[in-house]
Amino acid sequence: MTNRMSRGEFIALVAMMFATIAFSIDSMLPALPEIGAELSPNDMNNAQLILTSFVLGMGIGTFFTGPISDAVGRKPVIYGGAALYILASVVAWFSSSLELVLAARVAQGLGASGPRVVAMAIIRDLFSGREMARIISIAMMIFTLVPAIAPLLGAGVIALAGWRSIFVSFILFAFVIVVWMATRLPESLAPENRRPFRLPLMIAAVQEMLTHPTVRLSILVQTLCMGLLFTMLTMVQPIFDVVHDRAESFPFWFGVVALISGSASLLNAALVVRVGMRRMVTWALGGQILITSCVIVLNMSPLSPDTSFAVFVAWQTSIFFMAGVTMGNLNAIAMEPMGHIAGMAASVIGSIATVLAAAIAAPIGLLFDGSITPLTTGVLAMCILGFGLMLHMGRIENRLLA
Repeated sequence: MTNRMSRGEFIALVAMMFATIAFSIDSMLPALPEIGAELSPNDMNNAQLILTSFVLGMGIGTFFTGPISDAVGRKPVIYGGAALYILASVVAWFSSSLELVLAARVAQGLGASGPRVVAMAIIRDLFSGREMARIISIAMMIFTLVPAIAPLLGAGVIALAGWRSIFVSFILFAFVIVVWMATRLPESLAPENRRPFRLPLMIAAVQEMLTHPTVRLSILVQTLCMGLLFTMLTMVQPIFDVVHDRAESFPFWFGVVALISGSASLLNAALVVRVGMRRMVTWALGGQILITSCVIVLNMSPLSPDTSFAVFVAWQTSIFFMAGVTMGNLNAIAMEPMGHIAGMAASVIGSIATVLAAAIAAPIGLLFDGSITPLTTGVLAMCILGFGLMLHMGRIENRLLA
């Protein structure tokens, strides 16, 4: 690979780049009550926008970072993204209004989109075939630990130095990645292999993807699955705090749920070859419709506080597990007909789905009323719509095969 970096060190660096997104979102969850109390005391629900604003910026940035890295190289995009991420963290650190924090979080998301997209491109530059798949699998296994420990780390930072100090940890995190990459990893895309950045090509790619029925449906369903996941993330901490009075144990329970949900990729790997990607997604959404319907019925029944809490944690686990089964398959379905524009397609698909998912999650999160009803209703609606779209995709495939 390189004379300077071993394979193990490379995997660790890539995993840390992947982890930028999860760390930037999940470590903020324990801070939401304090942010709401200090910056939005009249409507503390507005603090949830701290999460979706970051996702919005990340989705917009994803549209451009892949093609730009193809034109100028991988490392300049990482450096530029990290600089923006660090600058936005400094602004958020010293902000005295929620509006300024939200603007800084959008900028943070733009900066974080660099590592999210470019890390995968670097792997593709240096490896191929089964070895590439192996590197990605190992890195993703390490990455799955981050959502489990990020809220606990965030809670620890808050306990030591207050919620604003979380932005200091973001600065340190980005700084470590930049220094590590600058000193240890050479540029992976040779000048002769670079392609000029052309906006018309991106527009043409969007048009081609949106006119392909399977790709279009896959993007819509991916948007819904990401939307319900982001909705859960924005509301889970208030639910633990307000509904179940378990704010102090929230980081622990979130970590347990994240670790259990991480096994979804193992189940998918074992079944997808025999069952197929479309059926896996359809079955997962159908199962979630049943589970969420049961939760809604149970929520209307007189349950003890401990039983009600256990039901919610089990349902939260099923949501994260479902996301682990569906997201990769939906991305693969969308990418399969787009092999001739794979890099461009990956950026466009990720960008469209992420931006629309944030647009769905933000208003639902603001509906939090001290109960789980807005969350369960929103999740059920998205699952039913996604399930219907997957059945329609199946009918399209059958017509094409006939």
